[in-house]
Amino acid sequence: MKIVIIGAGQVGGTLAEHLAGEANDISVVDLDGRRLRELQDRLYIRTVQGMGSHPDVLMRAGIEDADMLVAVTSSDEINMCACQVAHTLFRTPTKIGRVRNRSYTSKKNRERLFNDNNFPVDFLITPEQVVTDYIHRLIEQPGALQVLDFADGLVQLVAVRVVKGGPLLGQELRLLREHMPKVDARVAAIFRRDRPIVPEGDTVIEEDDEVFFIAAKKNIRKVMSELRRLDNPYHRLIIAGGGNIG
Repeated sequence: MKIVIIGAGQVGGTLAEHLAGEANDISVVDLDGRRLRELQDRLYIRTVQGMGSHPDVLMRAGIEDADMLVAVTSSDEINMCACQVAHTLFRTPTKIGRVRNRSYTSKKNRERLFNDNNFPVDFLITPEQVVTDYIHRLIEQPGALQVLDFADGLVQLVAVRVVKGGPLLGQELRLLREHMPKVDARVAAIFRRDRPIVPEGDTVIEEDDEVFFIAAKKNIRKVMSELRRLDNPYHRLIIAGGGNIG
């Protein structure tokens, strides 16, 4: 896949490193020549120094036949403009842009701004909102180590540490279905002493196992109750920090 990345900072540089290792054709654009040289010294990529929203700079980076543009500079406006130029002049199939300012990403403005008639960003990255949503999911599921949403939040992948008090502790995994015959849940992975275990029906659940399971959101607490005593829901919270995330 041919990908043009606008921005050679921490996000853009890390992204280029991961994608270049997967046999992709990567071009990175940035105003900072030093950053570009550092990337090119250790990665097999093309670098272009210049303003990432300028058509001539994008052409030097190979945007004309690129499959994807990823705009992750520190400027929302440059990222938005780069996506607009790539769409209007070069018909780039996929545009991904990082936009942080809540004036752009609020519910009131987001759908009106980011569409093919205005700013054609196919996938909008809002770092603060990602963190906020993640914290919110952890608050919703007390005792969970990780919570990821699927199917618009109807299904969740949850990681939980097994502690005393869970009926499944010391039992084979197959008993989960017997304990909850009306709940559809699947154990996707188990980590035991920092090593992954492929879950089988005869796998015995041990204390301190980290169990990753998938279930409907409405059933998450039921499944967690098989692996540990349930924590009480959070009612009083203290937020330290009044920035965008707080």
